[in-house]
Amino acid sequence: MQIPIDTHTLPNGLRVTLSEDHTAPIVAVNLWYHVGSANERPGRTGFAHLFEHMLFQGSANVAANEHFELVQRAGGTLNGSTWLDRTNYYETVPSHQLALALWLEADRMGRLLPAMTQEKLDTQRSVVKNERRWSMDNQPYGTWWERLPALAFPPSHPFHHSLIGSMEDLDAASLEDVAAFFRTWYTPDNAVLTIAGDFEPAEALRLVGEYFGPIPRGAGRPALPSFAVPATFGDPAPRTVVEDDVPAARVLCALRSPVFGSDGWYDAQMTAAVLGVRRGSRLYRGLVRTRQIAADVGAYTFDLSRGSDLLVVDVMGRPGVPAEELERALHAQLDALQALGVEEGELARAQALVETDLIRALQGAGTRADRLSQFATYVGDPRRLNEEPERFRAVTAERVNAFAAARLVRENRALLVYVPRTASVAA
Repeated sequence: MQIPIDTHTLPNGLRVTLSEDHTAPIVAVNLWYHVGSANERPGRTGFAHLFEHMLFQGSANVAANEHFELVQRAGGTLNGSTWLDRTNYYETVPSHQLALALWLEADRMGRLLPAMTQEKLDTQRSVVKNERRWSMDNQPYGTWWERLPALAFPPSHPFHHSLIGSMEDLDAASLEDVAAFFRTWYTPDNAVLTIAGDFEPAEALRLVGEYFGPIPRGAGRPALPSFAVPATFGDPAPRTVVEDDVPAARVLCALRSPVFGSDGWYDAQMTAAVLGVRRGSRLYRGLVRTRQIAADVGAYTFDLSRGSDLLVVDVMGRPGVPAEELERALHAQLDALQALGVEEGELARAQALVETDLIRALQGAGTRADRLSQFATYVGDPRRLNEEPERFRAVTAERVNAFAAARLVRENRALLVYVPRTASVAA
C-alpha cells in the first residue's frame, strides 16, 4: 500500500497534508485540532464538545447554519466530532468545490469570534444538554463512555472527566470562557489540514495559502497535567456496578495499554482482533456461538496518544443471563490467552482482517483524509499511514504473548458492569 502523501507547513504553523487521487471526482477536506476534553479545566468541562456545535453557528462571513447549507447545496457532506484529545471537522465535496470547503474552514478558524453571541451560546448549550439527555442519561447503557474513562483514569487525570460535560459546567460557561477557549486552542499552529482525493496539488496549496495563511499563530497554550499512569491498575482493579433500565447485563473491561502509534499499540490491536473482532474471534466462538450467554462481543482500543491507551473488551449478555456469569466467562477467556498464548492461525486471521479492513477503508477519500490527519496529529508524520500494513504484519505470536502476559493480568482489568434494575449483583 502506497498512498501519495505530500506535506507542507505554513509560516503560521498550520501543517498541511496532501494526498492526490483522481479515481473519483470528489475531494475530502479534514481539519484536526489537537484539543479535546483533556484540555478543559475543572469547572468548565464540555467545552471541546460545545465547540463542535459552536463552529457551525457562523463566522464573520458565514451566517448561522450556512456552513451546512453551502456544502450541501454544492453536493457535499460534512460533520464534526470530538474525542478526549482531538476535535475534527470535515467535508467531502465535488472536486470543483474544493475552494468552498477550504474557505469555510478558514473563515471559522480565523474569524469565528466576531460572530459569537450570547444567544448562539445559549442555544447550543441547550442543544448539548439535550444531546446528553438523549444519548447518555436516557439511553440504555448510554453512560458507558462517560463512566469507563472515569473508572480507568484517576480524578486528576485529563482523561478522567466527562467528554460531553456536566449540566452544571455547561450552565456556568460564559461567553468570555468560550472565547478564551477558542483563542487558546483553535489556532493554526495547533491544527492539521488534510486534503485527499481529486485535486491539483499546486492549486490546492495556493488556496490554502490564500485562505489560511493570514491567520496568526496562537499566543501559546498552557501546560496540561501529567498524563502518566502506571501500566496496570493494581490489585484489586476497579469495578463498578450500575443498575439501570437495561434489558440485559453488559460487561465492559478496560485494560491499560500502550499509546497509539507505539510498537505496543500494534500488539494491542492484534490482541483485540484475536479476542473480539468478527465471528471467528475467541469471545464470539466461546460466548456467543458455543455457550450462548452473550448476544454480541467486541474488542477495540480508544486510540489515545498520551499517557496510556485503553483496550476495551465489551460483552453484551443475553436477557436473563446473570452478570456474574458474563464476568466469569470474560475472565476465563482473558486468563486463557494470558496463560496459553495465541495460536499462529489466530494471529494470521487477525492480521488479515485488520489489514483488509484498513485497505478497504482507505479507498474512501474521507476516511483517508481522517487517518492522515490522525497520524500527523498524534505521531507527527502522516507518512506513517503507509507503514501500517507492514507494522501489523510485523507483530509476532511472541509479541502478542508478551503483551498478554503483561497487560491481560487480573490487576489490569477495570470492570464496568451494567445490570437490569430488577437484578441484584454483589458490588
